[in-house]
Amino acid sequence: MELQEIIRPVEQHLTLFDRHFREAIRSRIGLVDLVTRYIIRQKGKRVRPILVLLSAELCGGINERSYRGATLVEILHTATLVHDDVVDNADTRRGLASINAIWKNKIAVLMGDYLLSRGLLLSLDHDDFGFLKITSNAVRRMSEGELNQIARARKLDMDEPGYLRVIGDKTASLLSTCCEIGATSASVDPERHRLLREYGEQVGLAFQIRDDILDYTGRKSITGKPTGLDLSEKKLTLPLIHSLAVASKAEGKAILGMIRDGGKNMKVREVVAFVTQYGGIAYATNQAYAFVRQAQERIAGFPDSPAKASLNAFADFVVEREK
Repeated sequence: MELQEIIRPVEQHLTLFDRHFREAIRSRIGLVDLVTRYIIRQKGKRVRPILVLLSAELCGGINERSYRGATLVEILHTATLVHDDVVDNADTRRGLASINAIWKNKIAVLMGDYLLSRGLLLSLDHDDFGFLKITSNAVRRMSEGELNQIARARKLDMDEPGYLRVIGDKTASLLSTCCEIGATSASVDPERHRLLREYGEQVGLAFQIRDDILDYTGRKSITGKPTGLDLSEKKLTLPLIHSLAVASKAEGKAILGMIRDGGKNMKVREVVAFVTQYGGIAYATNQAYAFVRQAQERIAGFPDSPAKASLNAFADFVVEREK
């Protein structure tokens, strides 16, 4: 199922969400408002607000708190992307020039801070203190995950449990937050909150594993980045981690040596061939599908509904997408 079909149960609500989001980040300062309007032009697939709204619909129905929750997580996500582009010295974001490329790093960092403050104030102004607790935990996990990955990349030291911890913190934490906030906005039942939080966590793990597979199999024209980009940044992801575990020590040492040297184009092809030979891509794909099944099990007990069908379809979508 395509994403356009998945969003159908909340399609009309997304239009209202867009209004909430635009209003929440507006500023009376000319430069700030100019940059926020540019950020709105960079709009992506809106996966995170979609998850908030679908989770709310599943747990009782979308309401004003649901829109605020969706707006909060989208502001948080946008702020982290703005800061990430500064850290990565990225020139583009979603096909457009990045904020730092146009307005330089100082303004980009301050805009990320501005967005974070707007998200906090949105919740405080409406006494959505539960949202703040959930999102603050996500920010902590995302920061720790990024720092953990940097530390491990320096040593080329990553095993499968460590990898799952990193991607759980870096990626799954925010998807988990989306689903928990959606459930919290529509229900006071802590069991429902837990189930949707765990659904989001499992889907997030599958999402990142699929991303890491595409780094080996995707074409630049599809994914927007060259094959082997993670290798050039010395990030060991699941396809390679598994292959290193099953190959001989001598072969593994040679491959790690190539990565340590910086991943030149010819060497990247050799690493990709090594991963393919030792079943790394197949293994990672199986693990991603296992996380999808666990996610779907979390919501199996909810009554059948269009929202439930879409959440099940979304879990399948994250491991079948080509970009």
